[in-house]
Amino acid sequence: MLRRHAFRLPRHPASVGLARLRVRDHLAAWGHSGEEGAVADTILLVSELATNVVRHGPVLEREFEVAVTVLADGSCLIEVSDESPAEPVLRIQDGPFAEHGRGMHLVDSVAETWGVWQRGRYGKTVWALVATGPREQGQD
Repeated sequence: MLRRHAFRLPRHPASVGLARLRVRDHLAAWGHSGEEGAVADTILLVSELATNVVRHGPVLEREFEVAVTVLADGSCLIEVSDESPAEPVLRIQDGPFAEHGRGMHLVDSVAETWGVWQRGRYGKTVWALVATGPREQGQD
């Protein structure tokens, strides 16, 4: 059985925390709780992807959408959509003290897999899959 919840938030820094809270609440309502493992990873990735929209999304964009789907095996599919066609990239890191540029590296290391769906003139959706089991050795 699939369980999906989607919601729209204003493109504002305060929405990042609200996205985390809403996803945590919905996962808990579906019986997925805890501050470790897949739930924590899902909330972390929602935060990173929402932050990217707030920081890098189109200036005139008023809202963005967050969706989380719990799949039959318990893994979570996260989708964050905005109106920009620009795809996120894994930037070359500027060193251990850099203040920006780590978000997609974090997504890449935590998610089982991730990608981008282009939506034509409606922008894009960045998605990430969080598996329920422990991550394989070497993926940390």
